[in-house]
Amino acid sequence: MSAPEEKEKYDRKEELSSSDFRIISWIGIISQQTDTKMRQLLDGTDVPPPQFMLLNHFIHQPEEGKTVSKIAWALQQPQPGITKTIAKMLKKGFLRTEENPEDGRSKFLYLTDSGRKAHEQAQALLETEMADIFSGWREWEKKDFFGFLDKLKTYIDDNR
Repeated sequence: MSAPEEKEKYDRKEELSSSDFRIISWIGIISQQTDTKMRQLLDGTDVPPPQFMLLNHFIHQPEEGKTVSKIAWALQQPQPGITKTIAKMLKKGFLRTEENPEDGRSKFLYLTDSGRKAHEQAQALLETEMADIFSGWREWEKKDFFGFLDKLKTYIDDNR
């Protein structure tokens, strides 16, 4: 085999687009499967998946007031759907509102203690019921895997 043929045979650039698509495709499949499992597990609880997703968003910075439009942008969801879910969460006491002092039309939303507890309970249920997914994984494998996922998530967030 000549040098140019050998270089072409082992040129990883040829693999990239296929590998890139396969990675994104697998993430999509995993997302569909875990979303279905989450829906099944949270069905009948006080925290259906759309509310869990929102609570998850609030839990990372619970002191920060959020507007509906900023939540919709961050979660890449239509604002009417977010508004409807938030209304249900306000009724349950998972969130509270405060007037925006700079703009009388908008309100800031904050996580309540009740919302924090509801999130903790739902998360504990999901962790318990989905624990077998990572059985057999070494801790370093999970950390490495998370690092790669975090790198991908950060890139996608930064390049919307």
